[in-house]
Amino acid sequence: MIRKKPIVISLALLCTLSLSVGASAEPAAQPQGQAHTISWPDQQQLPTFAKVKRLEVADIYDAPGDIKLLLSTLQGIVNRKEPRIYLIESKEEGKLTWLNDLEVPFTQHDDYWDIVNAFKSEAKGVIVYDPQLPDSINVATTLAGLKNAVVASPELAQKLAAAPYRLPVIDDLRGRFKDRVDAYSWQFDHVWGETTHRMLIGLSPDTSIRLPEGNFASFKTIAEEPTQERDAKNRKEYDLDLSGFLGKESVYLRFEDAFPQDGWGPAVHEVTVKADGQVIAHFIPGTAEEEPYLYDRNNSQLSAGNNGHRFADNGRYFVYQFSAPAGTKQLTATVDMWNQFKISASNVKPVSSDAKEPYGFLRDYAVANKAAVFWLDSNVPQERELFEKMMSDVKPGTPYLGWFSNDVAGEFSGVEITSRHGVYVLAADYFGNMTVFSGTKAKQANPKPVKTPKLENKIYVTYTFGEGDNLQYNEHRMRVLWDDPSRGKVPINWTSSPLLYDAAPAMLNHYLETATANDRLVAGPSGAGYFYPNAWPDNSFASFLKQTYSYMKKTGMTIPYVLNRVDGQNLPLSETKAAAYRDEYRVPGLMLMYDNPNSVEVLDGGLPVSTLREISTVADGKKVLADAKAHWDGNSPLFVSIALLAWNMTPTQVYELNSSLGPEFQAVTADQYFALIRQANGLPAKP
Repeated sequence: MIRKKPIVISLALLCTLSLSVGASAEPAAQPQGQAHTISWPDQQQLPTFAKVKRLEVADIYDAPGDIKLLLSTLQGIVNRKEPRIYLIESKEEGKLTWLNDLEVPFTQHDDYWDIVNAFKSEAKGVIVYDPQLPDSINVATTLAGLKNAVVASPELAQKLAAAPYRLPVIDDLRGRFKDRVDAYSWQFDHVWGETTHRMLIGLSPDTSIRLPEGNFASFKTIAEEPTQERDAKNRKEYDLDLSGFLGKESVYLRFEDAFPQDGWGPAVHEVTVKADGQVIAHFIPGTAEEEPYLYDRNNSQLSAGNNGHRFADNGRYFVYQFSAPAGTKQLTATVDMWNQFKISASNVKPVSSDAKEPYGFLRDYAVANKAAVFWLDSNVPQERELFEKMMSDVKPGTPYLGWFSNDVAGEFSGVEITSRHGVYVLAADYFGNMTVFSGTKAKQANPKPVKTPKLENKIYVTYTFGEGDNLQYNEHRMRVLWDDPSRGKVPINWTSSPLLYDAAPAMLNHYLETATANDRLVAGPSGAGYFYPNAWPDNSFASFLKQTYSYMKKTGMTIPYVLNRVDGQNLPLSETKAAAYRDEYRVPGLMLMYDNPNSVEVLDGGLPVSTLREISTVADGKKVLADAKAHWDGNSPLFVSIALLAWNMTPTQVYELNSSLGPEFQAVTADQYFALIRQANGLPAKP
């Protein structure tokens, strides 16, 4: 059960608050000619916006995509002067959760057009994107920031041109570009020099349409793997009888994860469908033969080549559609598959998630800061070339906010490329209202002192939630986990971004002020931003760590969780990079995601490095810790660092896992963990 923070309005706030939540009222627009109020000193990683005083709020959660795009770009123009517009585009942590925490007066409007009307005078016009080329949305967003304009679909542009808005079309991108590369090449050649080079923004131009609740309610499970198989030992051909779903236009076959909490899913290699014994469909996933039958891929993944397979994990799924000839009496499917499959079928057509539409989120921040927005696949040579051209034209230590195309493969190659150019990543493509949260003020971290226990012959365990590189995780999923009633019952480390100090001080303050003695904030991979240390140029790495050390100290996140990949493989830290962490971040130790048989290794110069063992279920954790105990001699302390998959596990499950352990185990926070490691290895208490 997730505890929701109640809405509390102080007496002082009531004196100034003229709102009725849900009531429509005209917001008061700021007078023209107000000075630009974004502050961005040279040594500051991200800009600070003017102080938030009062907000006009619009709920656009269920609004059409072009409305979200219009409102978010208007928000960027308006909030550039002073944060005054707040948009509700997510409800994961509660629609009003963070808004209430801001403790500023606000008015929530039933009609978001009230906000457009009130602030229309602050926009100089409209940039029309090309619905036939989604990437024109990103070019339009870049132009909106440079020209103080809003971005609109052709239909919305017509409405905005009429009364009461009367916003002229400044630029119309319809038919301007032939493809993605053409659009971003034009942007680089013509307006790159006008954009800020102190940040880069990578945003998908559109996203999957949110499915209605109950979209798959008509589906019935017809096959399911009862055990958590992960090594393909259950691979075989499975025969499925679909005859009971005949009688309508098509039969829909849905593949999903039988155990969605552990990050593993089904793998399908070959499908054959027969109607009354005659083959009507036969294909291997990833081939041209599959495409006519793939109704909804929901970001499912493919292996390469004709020996490929399609798999779904982490909430993904895929749906095939088959149409049998009229009068068919028997419909069967034979599927070569393995691992954790769950298969359901229906003859009722669901809404496909493959449909896309624009979204808002980080676009307000891009517009306000006049940043270039793009979306290039680093695994496509022509797109990668343009991507690297932009990376080469910014200084080392530049932040890249947003994300990458092509999911996991895009992440690995994208972060490696940015790291090679000395650019660090802040995953933020679903972060909302950063122009508002950047107008709050951070408080100095003052972690509650926790005494390190006496060193004994025990198995010391430290649990760490991952995803801390991810600003949108800090805003959404982490808040849900943080509100779990079991938080504080067992020591847990929470990876987070030290850059919250600039991007969203109010969020950082909440986590610091509500932390218990068992909660320890640590820096998400791999410090003040997401990067791969070994890929980062040696000539700027130490200076980047030195430059960002103040963020580690100010936030109390003085222990880093490090990811270090090259060519998609986790690697140990090079001697140079390990020395930089030791000398510039002055860390007592660091946690490293690396397949090392030694759980703890002390590097030259006295730097303890603890290898993380990732788990996604309580059962995974029990197995890892049972294996540790089985290989423990009992004559000296043993140290085990557990990485918790944040999308699957909760503090309640960590408490369940820890409660199942015997007295030879002791859970500790990261600072206690490394203090004990240093003591066990005869190292000084402080680095």
